[in-house]
Amino acid sequence: MSDDIVNIEVDGEPVEAKKGQMIIQVTDDIGAYIPRFCYHQKLSIAANCRMCLVEVEKAPKPLPACATPVMEGMKVFTRSPAAIAAQRATMEFLLINHPLDCPICDQGGECELQDQARGFGRDISRFNERKRVVKDKDIGSLVSTDMTRCIHCTRCVRFGEEVTGLQQLGTTERGENMKIGTYVEASIDHELSGNIIDLCPVGALNNQPYRYSARAWEMIQIPTVSPHDCVGSNMYAHVLRGTVKRIVPKPNEAINETWISDRDRFSYEGIYSGDRLLEPRLKSGDTWETVSWEDALNRLAKELVAAESTGILASPGSTIEEFYLLAKLADHLGTADIDHRVRQRDFSDQSNDALMPYLGCSIEDVEKAAAILIAGSNLRKEAPIIAHRVRKAALAGAKVSMVNVEPCDVFFDVHEDIHGLGLVRQLAGIAVAAAGSSSLPATVADICTGVDPTAAQKSIAATLADADEAVVITGLIAARHRASSAVRALAAAIGELTGASFGTLSESSNTAGGHIAGALPHRKAAGEARDNAGMHAADIVDGSPDVTLLFGLEPDDLTCSEDAEAKLAAHKFVAALTPYASESLLESANLLLPTGTFAETSGTFVNCEGRWQSFAGIANPVGEARPGWKILRVIGNLLDADGFEYTSTEEVLAELQDRVGEPEPDNAYQGSASIAKPNGADEPGSEVDVPIYEIDAVVRRATALQLTPDALRARDGAT
Repeated sequence: MSDDIVNIEVDGEPVEAKKGQMIIQVTDDIGAYIPRFCYHQKLSIAANCRMCLVEVEKAPKPLPACATPVMEGMKVFTRSPAAIAAQRATMEFLLINHPLDCPICDQGGECELQDQARGFGRDISRFNERKRVVKDKDIGSLVSTDMTRCIHCTRCVRFGEEVTGLQQLGTTERGENMKIGTYVEASIDHELSGNIIDLCPVGALNNQPYRYSARAWEMIQIPTVSPHDCVGSNMYAHVLRGTVKRIVPKPNEAINETWISDRDRFSYEGIYSGDRLLEPRLKSGDTWETVSWEDALNRLAKELVAAESTGILASPGSTIEEFYLLAKLADHLGTADIDHRVRQRDFSDQSNDALMPYLGCSIEDVEKAAAILIAGSNLRKEAPIIAHRVRKAALAGAKVSMVNVEPCDVFFDVHEDIHGLGLVRQLAGIAVAAAGSSSLPATVADICTGVDPTAAQKSIAATLADADEAVVITGLIAARHRASSAVRALAAAIGELTGASFGTLSESSNTAGGHIAGALPHRKAAGEARDNAGMHAADIVDGSPDVTLLFGLEPDDLTCSEDAEAKLAAHKFVAALTPYASESLLESANLLLPTGTFAETSGTFVNCEGRWQSFAGIANPVGEARPGWKILRVIGNLLDADGFEYTSTEEVLAELQDRVGEPEPDNAYQGSASIAKPNGADEPGSEVDVPIYEIDAVVRRATALQLTPDALRARDGAT
């Protein structure tokens, strides 16, 4: 028998448990439920609610199951008269000051206190004194407070301390007078803070945009996938009569554990923005006219047939099915001018792209690394769940180093934080240090000529080389850099020289899918090279095709080129498949077709670890909006294109998968030719950092998110 295993009894049944486990962890594993409030599997043990009291043989009094480790021969009784009596007494104590407001509480119907009170509460309260009242706290636009309901479980406090690393909530005073708050009036503005809503067991902390809009039992729960970053967090949408009322996490230990970012949680407000495009519109002179779907599609087909050149720009948040249909449409039109890399500005090394952008390891493996280098990334804002994994690695002892032009806040100890110079020069120093007396890869030899590494750069190289498991990750600032080819080549070289895995974060939810499906000017599906490469995103914007097709994009998204809105306005004919009639599109487009948001279509996203995740539509279309893939199918039919006879996204996906097989994620850098020195392209200001709540059209219209300090700071900076 292993020394790590102990034998115990739970309610008379023999059980094997791991040494050091708490009783509640063992009972959860075997399905023997013990009531609890303060205990949560992802947080430290507080043992302050006492609801989990159980009887243990030979113990003089009931013991808290969450804080009592198992021992050999222990006999535990979870439903004995003594255990039940202790749990009932605890429940009576917790209900002494609790308000009787279940009929108006948003937590009603899914409240842990309500459930436990039914099982362990008394019919009549013996408390006759005046109940205490606690003043509510204003903690921002995302979370509402009803602090009189608080039972001091401290889940929210521990979440800040242990998961986010930012202690925004804490306790003051003691005993009955204890209060949870922000000490001084302040908002809760960490990008994961909304998770305290799910953690709160009593309705003291609620979803403010959702407040008073529906009851739990009225809604249906539908699984979906985050459309905003490359993680692909799993979520549930709670839907009332076809309308999304809120988003909550769907646990998936391999991806997002039990958390989601605030951006994923609250962006649904943008679905119902006041500027939703409700029907097709056609510009006649300077006037917009409402037209039928038939007329709009026929006009677009006519323009496409007559066009000698067509440019197609797609959102990196499009589904892989939409990407594939766009690529097929481009093939039928005889154009290779198609791209979804709408925020990239350096395309000089695109021929050396991997099949798809890849993290270099699984999301779970990030937190197991012993050394991590993050380069060109405002990690917390770009991918909050990846930032959480990196923080867990740092807390476990990993040496995490950051290389950026501007310093970025992280809530863990950083081994080396280098900033102030261009990314290329910084990474060149690390590469030279990593090479030591060895030769540098040919790709970066010219870039590194004359570079003398600093002590900090040598330290980073040494930590990566000495670690058993090391990871080099470049972020979105690196991907949008004017010399991103050099940045990527150097990061790949550092990985090769130190034995670290090399990975990248990518734009939005499905950049990987865009690569696989062939929505690129130089490659077809499955990475097959085109005979003649077409124009990339910047060239399409800067040029003037006869027809420009925008799919799920607004001019704000086109940071690949300066003054994109003005340039688009000069294009001959711009057709936008878009959910929104934004001012910029009304100015630059000629035809608007109402397209469903991520909530109004089915499809598949491929995340940064290469995981394919399909989802169904979760909401009824707004107005006359239609799923993007259906619109593309009809356009293909009108153009008499082969292979557009689809009736579902499943059919599109099956065809694509038959074509590409099961591609293995591989981020190995393909380049062999020397990358030229970027010169002025590496100066500070050569990078683009898109604020967290401006990343796409839906997020930009989420009212509660736009009232957060992050959003307000971004707007102030813009002005």
